[in-house]
Formats: sequence, structure tokens, C-alpha cells
Amino acid sequence: MPITLKDVAARAGVSRSAVSRTFTEGASVSAKTRKKVEKAAAELGYSPNALASSLTTGRTKLIGLISNNFHNPLFLQVFDLFTRSLQDRGLRPLLVNLTDETDPENSLRLLRQYSVDGVIVASSTLSPEFSVAFQDAKIPVVHSFGRFASAPRVHVVGIDNVECGRMAARTLIERGYDRIGFLGGPKTATSTVDRRKGFWEVAGSVKGLRVTESFATAYSFDAGRAEMLALLEKGRAAEAYFCGDDVLSVGALSAIWDKGLKVPEDIGIIGLNDMDMARWPNINLTTIRQPIRQIIDSSIELVVAMLDNPDRHPEARLFGCEIVERGTLRPPRGGKTL
Repeated sequence: MPITLKDVAARAGVSRSAVSRTFTEGASVSAKTRKKVEKAAAELGYSPNALASSLTTGRTKLIGLISNNFHNPLFLQVFDLFTRSLQDRGLRPLLVNLTDETDPENSLRLLRQYSVDGVIVASSTLSPEFSVAFQDAKIPVVHSFGRFASAPRVHVVGIDNVECGRMAARTLIERGYDRIGFLGGPKTATSTVDRRKGFWEVAGSVKGLRVTESFATAYSFDAGRAEMLALLEKGRAAEAYFCGDDVLSVGALSAIWDKGLKVPEDIGIIGLNDMDMARWPNINLTTIRQPIRQIIDSSIELVVAMLDNPDRHPEARLFGCEIVERGTLRPPRGGKTL
């Protein structure tokens, strides 16, 4: 039979309410009573029932963790960091898979059923309106890897995707490429829109530079490979590409190699994210690193703060990115710097 609160109370020689207060965060209990209860609980192997505790405190300590791109290997790393960091703070993640969904109603319905204390939307492609739906439902929400806004309606933590597009274009131009391309993810994804915008801001200002663009159907290996194969088969490939993220880049590399071409000798590639796979010796991808751990830590800090202050004014936190030099672009050449 499972050990109950009543058993602990009898062993410690205190009331059941004293045991309950000992295991209720913020409840008043004397140091002497707490010590007796904790000793009895340890001897009996008792662990408090989290669901029962939530009835007393009004908090489940559940944090909904939502994403819509489980096909991207980067999100394995993201969810590993998110779940461990939440658990380290005594919170429990409730994972929601939104693959191919953009309507928040199903997520709202599910998370209300579990009475989550807060929500983290971990997506670079969902629109800001998706997260706003949770705020409108009075659920504390943070949009992690979300789209920057100077006056956000919800807390946003991420990177400046427009600046990342600029960084990629500058890098390709500094390498002396005369024909460069943007290979983005889904055309309507917010991250694609912003990265494309920054790329064209720089590339479109350089006289004589030939610039093309194309879009994959998803941020996935298969979509990146398919789009690059199509470009190569039509004879429309550029000298170098900024791919919308690392997993698209790996798909593009696969297509290039299958056509008997070499990287970076025939075609150069720069990605974005610096996922673990990017540093594998057989991939060795030059990419733009976004500080994933800092974004996650900041997102959790905000959602925890909102548990005590749900009306905290929304803020946008942006983290800087950096170029990680590996082997998929040729070295810089003199004379072209921006």
C-alpha cells in the first residue's frame, strides 16, 4: 500500500494538517515540526502527491511547452534544455506538438484541461497572434524564438532575424561570390520573412551582384534537399547560398554532393542555428550561431516571474548571434567588405 499523509503524521506525532503545511510551498510551519515531518517522510519513503497539492495551492506547476516543428533536429536540443531547466526549478513541462497547426484553439483547450500555470511557445515560425491568444485567455505566456517587436503584446525572447539575414549576405559578399542565393523555409513563416528581408537589404544594395531566392516547403532535411535538387536540375544554382536554417543547409549539402559537386569549391553554404549536427566532421557547416541556452534560460526566467506577477509588462529580449567558421564557404577575399 502507498504511504499516505496520515502515515507520516502518525510517525512524526503531528497532525495531518502539519504534514500538509510542511509540503506546501509558502505555508507556515515551525522549524521543529518541519524537521520531524521530513524525518518521518524519509523513513517511510513518502513523497507528496503533486496533484493533491495543487488543490491546496491553486497551482499545478505545469508549464505548457508548445512547438510546431518536431522534424527539426534543433528542437531535440531545445526541448532537452527546456525540460531539464523547468524540472530544476520544480516545474513540470507539458509538451504539446502542433505540427501543421497554426490555430491556437486546440492548444488552449488542452492546456486548460490540465490547468497549466503558464505557457512557453517555442517556435520561430508561428505568428505573434498565436501567443497573444493565450494572454487573452489569462494564461501567462512567453514566445521563445519569437518574432521581435519594439512594443510586443506578449513576452518575446529570441534573435534579430533581420540582422541574421544581413550577416549572411555580408559574409557571402566578403567571400567574393558574384551570384548568391537565399534558400528560405516556408515563404509565410515569420522567420523566413525576416531573414529574407535582411538578406535583400544588403545584397540588393551591391551593384553588379546577382541575387536569387527560393523557398523550401518546410524547415526540414527533405525540403532543403528537394529545393536544392530542383535548382541544380534547372541549372539555376548560385555560387553560394544562405539557407534558412541548419537543417535546410544539410539537405542542400546532400543534394549538391549527390550531383557530384563539391562544397565549397563549386557551391558555398551558410546556415543558421549551429545545431549539434553542424559541427560533425562530415558536415562541417559554416553557420550563424544563435545562443540557444541563453534564450531558454531567459524564457523560463520570464515565465516564472509571471507566475507571481501575471500583469508584468511584456518585453522583448534579443540576443546577439555570431558567425561560426567551418568548411562550407571559401575563405574571405580582399576588396569586398560591408
